[in-house]
Amino acid sequence: MSKWLRAAILALTLPAAPVLGGELIGITPDELETLKVQGVPVVDVRTPEEWRKTGLIEGSKPLTFFDSKGAYDAADWLRRFKAIAPDVARPVVLVCRSGNRTAMVGKMLTQELGYERVYHLEKGLQVWSAEGHKLSPCGNC
Repeated sequence: MSKWLRAAILALTLPAAPVLGGELIGITPDELETLKVQGVPVVDVRTPEEWRKTGLIEGSKPLTFFDSKGAYDAADWLRRFKAIAPDVARPVVLVCRSGNRTAMVGKMLTQELGYERVYHLEKGLQVWSAEGHKLSPCGNC
């Protein structure tokens, strides 16, 4: 086999990766459970009011991105986020109520900050609860 043919086969069989930044991947509640078992950190970007009202996914880290008025401080949030997920090469999961906020935050992490694998719960905690998954009370929210 020629070296050109081998190179072409290798190029076609390697996993595709975006040229700039990483990958934002939508996941289901069952996929989130699997990632949790594997030790992937879960970050809940909702507001403290939402955490108190519905609770949190057990083991998740509450870290508000947008406040109740939609304002945010990306630099401060990122500083606190890096304490949870310091390595851009390791995966992380984001959750919110409907999946909209996590899609925006996930794009920032992958496209602007170089995080390679950011998962977000598609349709958010609405689908998590609808499918019978449990939430734990947020004791210190």
